[in-house]
Amino acid sequence: MSRAVHPGRPSERALLTDPVRYPESAQSQVRTKRAFMLLLLTLLIPGSAQIVAGDRRLGRRVLRVTLTVWLLVIAAVVVALVNRQILVTLFTNEWLSLVLIVVLVLLALGWAFLFLNTLRIIRPPLLDRGMRPAVAGSLALLMLLTSGSLGYGAYLLNVGRNTFGSIFQAGPAFDPVEGRYNFLLMGGDAGEDRTGRRPDSISVVSVDAESGATVTFSIPRDFQNAPFSEGSPLWEVWPDGYNCGNECIINSLYPVVTQEYADLYPEAQDPGAEAMMDAASGILGIEVQAYILVDMAGFEQLIDAMGGITIDAGGWVPITSTEIPGTVPKRYNPPSEWIAPGVQTLDGYHALWYARSREYATDYSRIRRQQCVQAAMIAQLDPATVLTRFQQIAAAGTQIVETDIPRDQLGSFVDLALKAKNHDVGRLTIGAPDFGEPGDLFSTYPDFDLIRQRVQETLAAASPVASGGSASPDAHGVLGADRVAFTQALPAQTATGEITEEYLHQLAVNQDWATLESLLADNGECTPA
Repeated sequence: MSRAVHPGRPSERALLTDPVRYPESAQSQVRTKRAFMLLLLTLLIPGSAQIVAGDRRLGRRVLRVTLTVWLLVIAAVVVALVNRQILVTLFTNEWLSLVLIVVLVLLALGWAFLFLNTLRIIRPPLLDRGMRPAVAGSLALLMLLTSGSLGYGAYLLNVGRNTFGSIFQAGPAFDPVEGRYNFLLMGGDAGEDRTGRRPDSISVVSVDAESGATVTFSIPRDFQNAPFSEGSPLWEVWPDGYNCGNECIINSLYPVVTQEYADLYPEAQDPGAEAMMDAASGILGIEVQAYILVDMAGFEQLIDAMGGITIDAGGWVPITSTEIPGTVPKRYNPPSEWIAPGVQTLDGYHALWYARSREYATDYSRIRRQQCVQAAMIAQLDPATVLTRFQQIAAAGTQIVETDIPRDQLGSFVDLALKAKNHDVGRLTIGAPDFGEPGDLFSTYPDFDLIRQRVQETLAAASPVASGGSASPDAHGVLGADRVAFTQALPAQTATGEITEEYLHQLAVNQDWATLESLLADNGECTPA
């Protein structure tokens, strides 16, 4: 039955001829424009299409939700500009992130429902046959753009939530010591020829709690006589320091404590790591508060997940082959491959070898390469990389990273890491050439008063007050005259470009190790590219 219209009611007659709400009497071009207009309204202002052409009650409810979401987004932007730590904490907190995941899922489902409701309002049978696929395709694309993005955001947030829960521990937050947070960073290696895991890469990362200015102190793996404070449980075992000779190099402390003295750290999940923190604190004269242990066996997975890293290598680095039996010191058969100097994009396999290769080079060169790889990872782990490769990075992280950093403090440390990217990284190696010269016995008989003095000088040089707001030591850290003499001693031919992989390989075949060690003395030179 047709609806009767009273001739004295012009407003009702106009309502029936409104092409937006009543498209039946409109021309085909108007219906097409109406369809795309309603889709655009649902995209930009969800709920507005229902108010102008559909269920107004539903539209008003959705519009209130839309305005609330926009207000929250604006508030989040303001918070990010004023104090982004609060925002980071929201995303990393176990329960708040769960609430956010649920909200994102509900918004994704609600927006998808709204687009389907808009399609009902459009009434596809009223459209020309040729325009129906275009409208349907546009709706599907917009649903993927909106609901799909929200759903993917919820998925990434859930992956991050699970990752953080697997890596970081529950526990009380800790305060900075003298304005700095000090973390022990170790690269652990549990090879078949070893008893337990040994941290071959040992460094303390000291970060200014306000500015993020960072200094890295590298400790050679063969460092001896590490002292312990009277407050350390290890004071009872080694009151005169870890000084039982060549067996007591610092990287052996981890497995020794894990296997023989774990009861000294009854509440620790990793007694070996706690012992290494005590040793690093005693060596440097600063309090190390937390540790991060990276399993080197899975290190290449993380690099691959990042899409590789780019460095500017200063010298040739061998990928070591098998050991020659009975050689003292250890010697190896000719390398199977070489990493050439210059700008290189390294995948996980080559980055791992670049960081750990030790043949024909000093421990100092190896430490420098490890520092360079660490700096490259920090510099190149940008937001675009994290978003596009988040799942792979998270999966690799749960397999290779162990830490005692409390989860509730993760937000503040992520914010601090973002600040650290604005500063150069100061570096000091607790061994040659920063202390003594390559080949001497400083790591065997260290001068701890001198070490602690240089540590404080390096921290002072890296402070924002000392450097005018940015830590800016030279590219190699605070090194002094020892490093200048070391650099001047490099063979001149390394600068000529005449060295080739074939030439180096032939030297290795000839077992001309002295020449190889001379030519490769600069292979610790490296900068992130």
